Amino acid sequence: MTGIYILNLLLTLGMFTVLIFRAWIELKNYRMMWKELEWRQLYQTMGRLLKAEKDLFAKVEGGEELYQMLCEIFKVNEKRA
Repeated sequence: MTGIYILNLLLTLGMFTVLIFRAWIELKNYRMMWKELEWRQLYQTMGRLLKAEKDLFAKVEGGEELYQMLCEIFKVNEKRA
């Protein structure tokens, strides 16, 4: 009878360990998705800012190259403007 209780305890502890491991993996995935959403929001904000200030870049020497480089860095699609 004691053997059954010990087996039940070991099984319960094993299931608890698996649940904790799965929760840890889910937390890592959640953090990764959250960071990606933050970066996407930054890219969208910078894209709107770059498009709004495009004429400012045109007035500066070398501004067009800088504008193109910033558009590439922040993945701004010029055709959507």
